[in-house]
Amino acid sequence: MKIHEYQAKDIFKHYGIPVPVSCVARDADRARVFAEETGKKVVVKAQVHVGGRGKAGGIKLAGNPDEAFKAAGEMLGKRLKGLIVDKVLVEEAINIKKEYYLGITIDRKSRKNVIMLSTEGGVDIEEVAARSPEKIEKLYIDPAFGLKDFEIKKLCVKAHFHKGLSREFAHFLKALYKVYLENDATLAEINPLVLTEEGKLMAGDAKILLDDNAMFRHKDLETLQEIAEDDPIEQEARKSNIPYVRLDGDIGIMGNGAGLVMTTLDMVKREGGSPANFLDIGGGGSAEKTRQSLELITMDKNLNGIFINIFGGITRCDEAAKGIIEAIKSMGLSIPVVIRLAGTREEEGRRLFEAEGFEVGRDMNEAAKKVVELAGAYRARRENM
Repeated sequence: MKIHEYQAKDIFKHYGIPVPVSCVARDADRARVFAEETGKKVVVKAQVHVGGRGKAGGIKLAGNPDEAFKAAGEMLGKRLKGLIVDKVLVEEAINIKKEYYLGITIDRKSRKNVIMLSTEGGVDIEEVAARSPEKIEKLYIDPAFGLKDFEIKKLCVKAHFHKGLSREFAHFLKALYKVYLENDATLAEINPLVLTEEGKLMAGDAKILLDDNAMFRHKDLETLQEIAEDDPIEQEARKSNIPYVRLDGDIGIMGNGAGLVMTTLDMVKREGGSPANFLDIGGGGSAEKTRQSLELITMDKNLNGIFINIFGGITRCDEAAKGIIEAIKSMGLSIPVVIRLAGTREEEGRRLFEAEGFEVGRDMNEAAKKVVELAGAYRARRENM
């Protein structure tokens, strides 16, 4: 679950992490009033759930109240990377001496939380990793012992922090780690972490991603979610309790099991296709759930093909086939569909599909290749219509 910068900074303040004085403005007049009240330069930031706001014109420095009014007016009601800006964060500008990157997330390979600190703040950490990986210091936290003082000191030395900042940075990092743990976050990020001209550390930006699966423990945080900004298909999937993630391709993917679906995505990519989604129908999917899943997939108007990949373990292939056939017939789909079956009673399931004229791959490779070919032909027909 994503929350806005101003919401993340409110959480930071609660944990004692220094942030600039600010207000949230839903009209340009409020931005002007805040700038008048502070009597200082302010920064106006669009509050939408996208990255790269600065490059897209969503962050502007205002030297006086009139400039703050103008900057807010240019953002509010406009689209930024496809999303409508309905509010802006207006905050006092920071006197920046140095910018750092500081983030905490999950490293699945080591099965630990990892702290990342870089002397290059203010830019995407992915860019730093690609260009200058040696400028990112990592600290893997042992879940049995937590974050230790000696580890923080080592991190300070590696990142070439001024000795006088070590104690303040330790307080800063401990507070951020507490935010991360106590709120069941999957990411807590400050970019930039600012060293001010006055010699203080401050969160210039704030990003927190919360684990949807832990929201039952955080009813107060659940209210921060803004459904209006969510992808409409993902909204519908959430209502039906179907694991679905929208991607930017044109081949719909459906399978029974997260690992199988991830492998299917990779196979389609390898054959030159572009997946439109991740959808896990789970074990023992009924005809009704299959129909719901297909309806979700086909809400994407860019779709040119569908790949259904079923492994018959808990689910019998012939029973899955009956559900899929029933669902497709009830929807009257014209988009090409390719099915791959493996496991319990796969031969019976394959015969059911072939009797109805469906494309069935002998294995995952063949099915992936078929769906990419059929999707390409269907795309060409659509373009020529």
